[in-house]
Amino acid sequence: MSKFLFALFILGVTFSQFSNAQESTKEDLKIYLDCNVCDNTFIKQNLGNVQFVRDQGQGDVHLFFLTQNNGSGGRLYEIDFIGKNTLETINYKVSFSTDTNMTSDDVRKRILEYIKLGLVRFWIEKGTLEGVSVIAPTPEAEETLSKIEVKDPWNYWVFRVGANGWFNGQESNKSSNINFNVSAKRVTEKNKFSFRIGFNENKNTFTYDDEDIVSINSGKNLNVSDVISISDHWSVGAFGNLGTSTFGNYDFYWSFQPAIEYNFFKYEESAKKQLVLNYRNGLRYNDYIERSVYAKDDELLWQHSISLGGSVRQEWGNINGEASFDQFLHDTKLNALNFYLGANVRLFKGFNFNVGGNYSITRNQINLPAGDVSLEELLLQQQQLESGYNYWFNVGISYSFGSIYNTIVNPRFNF
Repeated sequence: MSKFLFALFILGVTFSQFSNAQESTKEDLKIYLDCNVCDNTFIKQNLGNVQFVRDQGQGDVHLFFLTQNNGSGGRLYEIDFIGKNTLETINYKVSFSTDTNMTSDDVRKRILEYIKLGLVRFWIEKGTLEGVSVIAPTPEAEETLSKIEVKDPWNYWVFRVGANGWFNGQESNKSSNINFNVSAKRVTEKNKFSFRIGFNENKNTFTYDDEDIVSINSGKNLNVSDVISISDHWSVGAFGNLGTSTFGNYDFYWSFQPAIEYNFFKYEESAKKQLVLNYRNGLRYNDYIERSVYAKDDELLWQHSISLGGSVRQEWGNINGEASFDQFLHDTKLNALNFYLGANVRLFKGFNFNVGGNYSITRNQINLPAGDVSLEELLLQQQQLESGYNYWFNVGISYSFGSIYNTIVNPRFNF
């Protein structure tokens, strides 16, 4: 009899623990974090009262992030809080911005702040509000804030100066690369202006039989663009650039191209989907370092281009692609056709498929120098070479299975 009572006690304790575990798991708000630019480790370490899952179908809420660069050099974040299973009737969006002065720690803290804010309604619906609090301004503070006029002393202008370089070598060779750039831009709803100056130099030195073989490629460039918003679907712009390039055989070049663009979707939806038709037409002047394959020392050309590109980002993944055509109008046989397609698709639970590729048919390399290319120039890539086509392609799949929970973070050995 005593053995029977003991067994019954053990069974009761086990069942109670199992029930409590099930109840605890059930009480936790299960979220699927879908963000490519977030510090996921930081969020998991600092967001309590939730259980992170690795598949969106197992979550109570799907946090779907969309980001776009903004005019201040930061990002505009849009978080779609998408309810799942018993919470599927709850769906809304929270938006916020970062700026170029914010550190990565500032950014991740702001992301976490808005995640917490967006989850409040789900915690209420789930009934797990323990430890959750919301701070709102008092009426006096709100009145003070409403009286504060925000003035921008820079009038939306953002300036940036950058420089970088890398150096490496061994006994028989050494390399160096130096880059410098200055840029200014002003972005508003109606207008987007950009100005950029850049310089780069790439130097390689190879030692063979006590003799140094030196290869230097350098270039300077100035790019200016101005885009005007006409409507929810139409935009016009002008693009100009000038510069030099030893690799491209340009002692000097400049171009100016007006352009027009039509977006089949509204621009305000561009973070999720867009399909854009773009046309440019203008002049280009080339002054060559060496006489070109068409026996030209310099030439003024008329060229145009058209492109159709689009992108879609949804819960199931993203797809983006573009087809473009460039052509010189003085000789229509001088043209280039380019295709690009990339996709990352979540086909079913735990299974992801990704593919990407680019293929170009190039018949417009008018800048190539005349004469044969030496073996030394070929190996050191001192100048651009003739090629009728170029391509790259990648494909891959991934499948994960096992526990749906991944709240625990263990950064040891970065594994």
